[in-house]
Amino acid sequence: MANNYLNKKVDLTSTDITTLYTVPSETTGIIKSIIVSNDSASADTLTVTITNGSNVFSVYKEEAVDAKATKELLSQPLVVEETEIIKVTAATANRLHVILSVLEMTRTT
Repeated sequence: MANNYLNKKVDLTSTDITTLYTVPSETTGIIKSIIVSNDSASADTLTVTITNGSNVFSVYKEEAVDAKATKELLSQPLVVEETEIIKVTAATANRLHVILSVLEMTRTT
Protein backbone atom coordinates (compact mmCIF):
# COMPACT_ATOMS: atom_id res chain seq x y z
CA MET A 1 0.00 0.00 0.00
CA ALA A 2 1.47 3.32 -1.08
CA ASN A 3 0.87 6.43 1.03
CA ASN A 4 1.02 9.94 -0.42
CA TYR A 5 0.48 13.21 1.42
CA LEU A 6 -0.79 16.08 -0.69
CA ASN A 7 -2.93 19.18 -0.70
CA LYS A 8 -5.45 20.59 -3.11
CA LYS A 9 -6.20 24.28 -3.41
CA VAL A 10 -8.92 26.36 -5.05
CA ASP A 11 -9.65 30.08 -5.32
CA LEU A 12 -13.43 30.38 -5.55
CA THR A 13 -13.72 33.03 -8.26
CA SER A 14 -17.37 32.21 -8.95
CA THR A 15 -20.43 30.90 -7.13
CA ASP A 16 -20.41 27.71 -9.21
CA ILE A 17 -20.05 24.31 -7.58
CA THR A 18 -16.30 23.64 -7.80
CA THR A 19 -14.45 20.34 -7.51
CA LEU A 20 -11.75 20.53 -4.86
CA TYR A 21 -10.63 16.89 -4.72
CA THR A 22 -11.47 13.59 -6.40
CA VAL A 23 -10.30 10.36 -4.80
CA PRO A 24 -8.39 8.30 -7.39
CA SER A 25 -9.48 4.73 -8.15
CA GLU A 26 -7.98 2.03 -5.95
CA THR A 27 -7.44 4.71 -3.28
CA THR A 28 -8.84 5.74 0.08
CA GLY A 29 -8.33 9.31 1.22
CA ILE A 30 -8.05 10.52 4.79
CA ILE A 31 -8.72 14.24 4.77
CA LYS A 32 -6.86 15.78 7.70
CA SER A 33 -7.79 19.41 7.15
CA ILE A 34 -10.05 21.72 5.17
CA ILE A 35 -9.04 25.35 5.68
CA VAL A 36 -11.02 28.24 4.25
CA SER A 37 -9.69 31.78 4.12
CA ASN A 38 -11.76 34.88 3.44
CA ASP A 39 -9.72 37.73 1.97
CA SER A 40 -12.70 40.08 1.84
CA ALA A 41 -13.84 42.79 4.24
CA SER A 42 -17.26 41.09 4.29
CA ALA A 43 -18.31 37.80 5.86
CA ASP A 44 -19.29 34.95 3.53
CA THR A 45 -20.48 31.35 3.58
CA LEU A 46 -19.17 28.11 2.12
CA THR A 47 -20.93 24.85 1.28
CA VAL A 48 -18.96 21.59 1.21
CA THR A 49 -20.35 18.34 -0.21
CA ILE A 50 -19.25 14.79 -0.98
CA THR A 51 -20.51 13.35 -4.26
CA ASN A 52 -20.70 9.57 -4.61
CA GLY A 53 -22.11 8.67 -8.01
CA SER A 54 -25.43 10.49 -8.27
CA ASN A 55 -25.71 10.95 -4.48
CA VAL A 56 -24.69 14.25 -2.88
CA PHE A 57 -24.03 14.46 0.87
CA SER A 58 -23.74 17.74 2.74
CA VAL A 59 -20.67 18.16 4.93
CA TYR A 60 -21.21 21.87 5.59
CA LYS A 61 -24.22 23.87 4.45
CA GLU A 62 -23.54 27.59 4.26
CA GLU A 63 -20.78 27.55 6.88
CA ALA A 64 -20.05 31.13 7.97
CA VAL A 65 -16.57 32.53 7.46
CA ASP A 66 -15.86 35.91 9.06
CA ALA A 67 -14.34 38.79 7.12
CA LYS A 68 -10.53 38.64 6.82
CA ALA A 69 -10.55 35.33 8.71
CA THR A 70 -9.28 31.79 8.31
CA LYS A 71 -11.24 28.80 9.57
CA GLU A 72 -10.45 25.09 9.98
CA LEU A 73 -13.59 23.16 9.10
CA LEU A 74 -12.64 19.70 10.37
CA SER A 75 -12.22 18.68 14.00
CA GLN A 76 -11.63 15.02 13.09
CA PRO A 77 -10.27 13.31 9.96
CA LEU A 78 -12.78 12.60 7.18
CA VAL A 79 -12.43 9.33 5.24
CA VAL A 80 -13.42 9.37 1.57
CA GLU A 81 -13.55 6.38 -0.75
CA GLU A 82 -12.38 5.88 -4.32
CA THR A 83 -14.08 8.12 -6.92
CA GLU A 84 -15.84 10.26 -4.28
CA ILE A 85 -15.61 13.98 -4.98
CA ILE A 86 -15.28 16.88 -2.53
CA LYS A 87 -16.98 19.97 -3.95
CA VAL A 88 -17.14 23.50 -2.57
CA THR A 89 -19.42 26.44 -3.32
CA ALA A 90 -19.01 30.05 -2.22
CA ALA A 91 -22.00 32.28 -1.63
CA THR A 92 -20.08 35.19 -3.18
CA ALA A 93 -17.36 35.10 -5.85
CA ASN A 94 -13.76 36.23 -5.31
CA ARG A 95 -13.66 36.03 -1.52
CA LEU A 96 -12.83 32.50 -0.42
CA HIS A 97 -9.78 30.25 -0.82
CA VAL A 98 -9.89 26.59 0.25
CA ILE A 99 -7.02 24.21 1.02
CA LEU A 100 -7.57 20.49 1.61
CA SER A 101 -4.83 18.28 3.09
CA VAL A 102 -5.18 14.55 2.49
CA LEU A 103 -3.34 11.27 2.98
CA GLU A 104 -3.98 9.00 0.00
CA MET A 105 -3.60 5.27 0.59
CA THR A 106 -3.41 3.41 -2.71
CA ARG A 107 -3.96 -0.34 -2.87
CA THR A 108 -1.26 -2.14 -4.80
CA THR A 109 -1.86 -5.49 -6.44
